[in-house]
Amino acid sequence: MKNLFDSIPDTLDDEWFEELVQGEHVQVERIVSLGHRSPASGWYDQPRHEWVLVLQGEAILTFADGEEVALGAGDHLLIPAHRKHRVEWTTPERPTLWLAVHFQA
Repeated sequence: MKNLFDSIPDTLDDEWFEELVQGEHVQVERIVSLGHRSPASGWYDQPRHEWVLVLQGEAILTFADGEEVALGAGDHLLIPAHRKHRVEWTTPERPTLWLAVHFQA
């Protein structure tokens, strides 16, 4: 048995991704951010849907159409495939812990 809150790094140079489950049509990963954000020059444009849940911390996602969504502990969001987005901000004082599920329609 494992716990999602165990083994969270105290310092991170880059956002940290850990694959928890991988199947033919689904991938589940744990992501840890510590003041990280996406590069200003690029967007995530993923071929599969992504459902994200913030377990702790806070984040702001920005979409190519200008929409911004603030997320806190317990907040979740479905990002449809090919909806361009990026992480605009995450809490710098403590880790933001995400659970992300990538799946095909």
